[in-house]
Amino acid sequence: GSAILKFSGQCLDCVFFCRCHNLQESLLSSASGYSNYRGILNWCVVMLVLSNARLFLENIIKYGILVDPIQVVSLFLKDPYSWPAACLIIVSNVFILAALYTERRLAVGTISETTGMILHLFNLTSLLIFPSASILTVTSITPVGGVLSLGTYTVLFLKLYSYMDSNKWCREIRHAKAKRMTRSYSCKYITINTNVSYPGNLTHRDMYYFIFAPTLCYQLNFPRSPRIRKRFLIRRLFEMVRGNDQKHCPKILVVCVFQWMVPSVQNSMKPFQVCINTETLTVPNHLIWLIFFYWFFHSSLNFVAELLQFGDREFYRDWWNSETVTYFWANWNIPVHKWCLRHFYKPMLRKGVNKFLAQTAVFLASAFFHEYLVSVPLKMFRLWAFMGMMAQVPLAWFVSRFLNGNYGNAAVWMSLIIGQPIAVLMYVHDYYVIHYGSTT
Repeated sequence: GSAILKFSGQCLDCVFFCRCHNLQESLLSSASGYSNYRGILNWCVVMLVLSNARLFLENIIKYGILVDPIQVVSLFLKDPYSWPAACLIIVSNVFILAALYTERRLAVGTISETTGMILHLFNLTSLLIFPSASILTVTSITPVGGVLSLGTYTVLFLKLYSYMDSNKWCREIRHAKAKRMTRSYSCKYITINTNVSYPGNLTHRDMYYFIFAPTLCYQLNFPRSPRIRKRFLIRRLFEMVRGNDQKHCPKILVVCVFQWMVPSVQNSMKPFQVCINTETLTVPNHLIWLIFFYWFFHSSLNFVAELLQFGDREFYRDWWNSETVTYFWANWNIPVHKWCLRHFYKPMLRKGVNKFLAQTAVFLASAFFHEYLVSVPLKMFRLWAFMGMMAQVPLAWFVSRFLNGNYGNAAVWMSLIIGQPIAVLMYVHDYYVIHYGSTT
């Protein structure tokens, strides 16, 4: 009896970790029925206190038009006949296929679990080392190209780790079923009403669907929407390319924000003006971050999901209502949060690690990847992004301990509006010193 209960617990554990997606709409979609936007009102109050509407006009009068769209585009098209960043992204298929073929060998038993684990770890380690080494050694890769290629490899690292873990859980279930347990605890229900069961999922089509799907967590059968809604797809495409349904244009808004921002960045090169210009940078930097959030997490991910008929549209939750720092980090980027919870945080808890240490470890891993994605493309190591992420740990403790309700929500907004520009300004300042000499 105890053996059956023990096996049942392991089985339920495996089922929980094998499935993490449900059919649902994004919060900002009208179909979601969501209506709680109280945090947006608090954001407006904070923005009114911090912003000064005269800055934009004053900068135009004093400095003129500083944003040249041709120069911006040239960042992406430097050396157009030799695009090393694009080549680097194409080469990533080698690591994808290596993970697939390793799983195929494990499924048929031609290699042991230990050998498979070694091969997977080597493949995952190479996913982080190979692109960073290429970016640091190939001089023709621009910072923009470096960010795009390194971001692609980081996403692949998280996806292939999840692919490895999920298939391992499937093998554990299969081996457990072979031990002559009672039929009611055989875990057959994990494939009820689905089309694929292990190892039938180890195909090129399944692998590449997962690679392009807007998720970092693998499962054998993703929830699928019944059809592609063409009007919804076109609406998201227009938002990505030219604007939203009200015919606003995010690209023009971004240019205006940069016009607002550039003089402050230029002045920040002068000594003793870092604090003053950090304050000036807060609002435009924050607006760019909000535009990017909507463009990527709502428009782009919903476009890809609709195209692939991927049913789980919960790419974010109501992070704007965050009354604690931990609530914000758990709800603004759901794909990453699900991955951390499923493959990092929960396994640590099951091994006996206490919650605070597990949360700190998650922030530590996040700090590493933030620094990895900034320092390597810029080819300089300053740890500003790393320290900024680790500062979230004491900040989270302080906010949860001493602030609550609207005060906590305002504190979260303040950390977002002020914290990022400080790190951005530090990197811009150091990059300028390295490439253009002293600021004095």
